[in-house]
This record gives sequence, C-alpha cells and structure tokens, in this order.
Amino acid sequence: MAGSNARVGMMAAALAVSMVGVGFAAVPLYKLFCQVTGFGGTTMKVDEAQAATVVATNKPIVIRFDANHRGDLPWEFKPERPTDTVSIGAKDMSIFIAKNLSNEPVTGTATFNVTPQLAGKYFNKIQCFCFTEQTLKPGEQVRMPVLYYVDPKIMTDPETKDIEEITLSYTFYPVDKPNTVDRGNKGS
Repeated sequence: MAGSNARVGMMAAALAVSMVGVGFAAVPLYKLFCQVTGFGGTTMKVDEAQAATVVATNKPIVIRFDANHRGDLPWEFKPERPTDTVSIGAKDMSIFIAKNLSNEPVTGTATFNVTPQLAGKYFNKIQCFCFTEQTLKPGEQVRMPVLYYVDPKIMTDPETKDIEEITLSYTFYPVDKPNTVDRGNKGS
C-alpha cells in the first residue's frame, strides 16, 4: 500500500511539474500560432525577397493607422497620416511619430494588430519599429517607418474578399527596467 501511495504521489508531482511547463510554454506557442495564422489580427512578417515576388493589383484598399500608448509611458505617439489608400500587393510605407516628453531616456516596445482580424494573415510587414525596442532620449522626437503590403490573396479568400478597409493599430508600452542589486559592501 505504501508503494502504491508513493507511486501516486510521484505521478501527481510529475503531472504538476508538467502543467507548470505547459503554462510557461503556452504564451510563446500562442504567439507563434498567431504569427503563422494571423489569428487575432496578428500581422505577418516577411523579408525583402518574399515581398519582391508579390505583384501589385489595381484594386485599392484603405489603411487606417491607430497609435496608442500606455498611460505610464511619457510619450506622444501618433501616425503622420491617419489613412492611406494603397493598391493591394503594392509595397507602401507609413510613418509614426514618437516623442519622449520626460527628462530621462525611456525605452518602449510596441504591440500591434489589425482589424478586421481576418485580414491579419494578409497584412505583411517588411520593416517595422515594432520588431525591436525603441529608446528615446529626453525630449527626443523620432519618425518611425513601417514598410508593408497587403497580400493579393486577400481578394480570393471568401471571408476577406470584400474587405475595403484595414486598421493597423499600435500600442507602446514601457519596457520594465531590470532590477539591479547593489553588490557593494553592506553594513561595513
């Protein structure tokens, strides 16, 4: 009986450890799933070589640009132009303006999505400020480009073929500074 209880206890402990592992893996796996499928309005990331093979169409689509920042990020953040009309398949660039309103350097990172969500898998970014953290010096203002195109396959998907407008939305968040531990002499 004692051996049976020990075995059940070991199996329960192994299950608990496995569940913790699955919990930690869930976020990166979900992010990967969204990037591959465009689920939840996640856009696709492509390189210049992939973008060069896309043929532009004559069908226009309106792209709206939305810019936000979390309240504790002391930045001003906005699109240079709120909308643009582009040909599906044609590469285009939009500029976002960010300004650090504080008296110290601030690092931010942007999350993004598109609406309608079904358009996410057809909205392709070639270059974007959102791929890396951005650090602005006190009072610094920068222009941040996004190079993108809308994949012509959007026109043949029964669920997206009638989309006439896509909104690309960004939200900047402050990057948490790592905790530093004073390793100097204490109490000497």
